[in-house]
Amino acid sequence: MSLLKRIERARPGAEGEPQVPTAPQTTPVPSSGGQPAPPPSGTGSGSTSRPFLGAMPARESFREAKYRVQNRLINELDPKLDLSNQVEVRRQIEDLFGKVADEEGLALTRAERVRMLEQITDEILGLGPLEPLLRDETITEVMVNGPQQVYIEREGRLEMTNVTFQNDEHVMKIIQRIIAPIGRRIDESSPMVDARLADGSRVNCIIPPLSLVGPVLTIRKFAATPFTVEDLIRFGTATPDMFEFLEACVKARLNIFVSGGTGSGKTTMLNILSSFIPDDERIVTIEDAAELQLRQEHVVTLEARPSNIEGKGAVPIRELVKNALRMRPDRIVVGECRSAEALDMLQAMNTGHDGSMSTGHANTPRDMLSRLETMVLMAGMDLPLKAIREQIASAVDLIVHQNRLKDGTRKIVNITEVQGMEGDVIVMQDIFVFEQTAVVEGKIEGRLRPTGIRPKFVEKFEVAGIHLPPNVFGSPF
Repeated sequence: MSLLKRIERARPGAEGEPQVPTAPQTTPVPSSGGQPAPPPSGTGSGSTSRPFLGAMPARESFREAKYRVQNRLINELDPKLDLSNQVEVRRQIEDLFGKVADEEGLALTRAERVRMLEQITDEILGLGPLEPLLRDETITEVMVNGPQQVYIEREGRLEMTNVTFQNDEHVMKIIQRIIAPIGRRIDESSPMVDARLADGSRVNCIIPPLSLVGPVLTIRKFAATPFTVEDLIRFGTATPDMFEFLEACVKARLNIFVSGGTGSGKTTMLNILSSFIPDDERIVTIEDAAELQLRQEHVVTLEARPSNIEGKGAVPIRELVKNALRMRPDRIVVGECRSAEALDMLQAMNTGHDGSMSTGHANTPRDMLSRLETMVLMAGMDLPLKAIREQIASAVDLIVHQNRLKDGTRKIVNITEVQGMEGDVIVMQDIFVFEQTAVVEGKIEGRLRPTGIRPKFVEKFEVAGIHLPPNVFGSPF
């Protein structure tokens, strides 16, 4: 075997894992004169200055060794072991790992041994290769595009990782581990599912035949402790004056929609706004997959349910909104309006359940109103467009619009009052806006400022005993 081929065989695998020797390397056999044996014939006269290294045995990769040890360890674990008792399971894994690794004769460094044990423990008790990503607090989103491609979002930017799975079945096993505890299912007859992790992180899964790259898993992570007003001010999402104004709007029981694109921070903002609700009010939250993190004591959390394997038993958000009206709520908070539930939400806002909040996907505040029109029409009600608009204008007081800018930062770019109807058009007025001034080395610069216009609903502040300084709106008077 040529030297080049021997080096190629000893090279670490494509994933960059270290090679694990399973037996000591052989050394060249010296000739009777104590010198290395001559090279085989046919190497040419120029090769006499190079000593012959001899054949090097093949080494298995770190990954191959890990899977071999892992399979043995799983087979030897007590099948009656309670996996919920993680302390006891970890102790047994550590004991068995030391025994199996020694029996397999793996020549591992201390660091490699610790890393292999951690990865095997994650595989048995957690979400396998995803566990290190979920533990990293700087990562906000994890995207698995089949077994060989895993991306993350950090500080608003996408990054490719070196994390991989064995195959499609490995990804499917992790998906099943996520959805099984909450009673969801995914298979060829139902190839999409929304779920959540124990910490409230949102999960979406889609598998073949709908996905052509293998099972796709998207996890929207949430911080262990919810972001606070101070956090968002520090991030530059909004100014103290904007939050002072929004807090007054919530306490004055205005109906608010948070709009924006995917990943713009709508749910985070809804959490912040919900934190302004007084503790003595009864709050009912309604979501597809529960992810809101309200800190008040009197909170009832409702979650929509998909159909079972027979296609029955589904309970959509619309039914939960109707039921919430019979639960004596002071506030109704819907995680996101996507469809016909918008009609029931607007009717609730117009029939005494003021102070309600929700989110929706839209590009601008005006687009949010258009989306509400479309969603009301999806309810199948044969209403004239003007009647729908009048109901929207009467129900919605404020739209808080967020954007994820090109540099990855998230900002409130509009806080817009819905003033009413003029003819067939809903009249809107910006109270706060974001003005972009420059782009410096890829970083967007600008300022969040009041427009100087006082909203018409300021009278509701006075009734609620809330007095904002005039300069909040950019006016000295």
